[in-house]
Amino acid sequence: MRFVKIVLAVSALSPLASYAALGGAPGTGSAPQTLLRSATPNSSSAAAAYTLRESRDADGVAIREYVLPTNVVFAVTWQGPVRPDMSVLLGSYLPNFASASQTHARGTGPLIEHNSGFHVESAGRPGYFFGKAYLPRLVPANVRVDELQ
Repeated sequence: MRFVKIVLAVSALSPLASYAALGGAPGTGSAPQTLLRSATPNSSSAAAAYTLRESRDADGVAIREYVLPTNVVFAVTWQGPVRPDMSVLLGSYLPNFASASQTHARGTGPLIEHNSGFHVESAGRPGYFFGKAYLPRLVPANVRVDELQ
């Protein structure tokens, strides 16, 4: 029983647990792993449109969370040697990703799914994967989603 408690405590503190799910509050990554940066596209005097949180997971995947001033993640991007745990990054939007990947033939190019409530682009090859997911209704008006990296 003690072993189970230790395993649960370690898994709760693992690096993947520090990331936010899309549409939720940002993760609480430790200071050495996380870089915070405010961004105000096209205006230096206005309040920041979002805060960018950059982290790396245990597999070396760079994960960026784009966080609104209301403390909600409106977009996530990833780049690294493996695909990150999509259930952690996408949260309740994982079924959208799963249904898109079921209808997409493997090896035929990037996975792109877009509807009014959810957008995901995922591509790569062994050793290099990248992608982004965002919620169109939450993207600030002055932010261009093609610039999210």
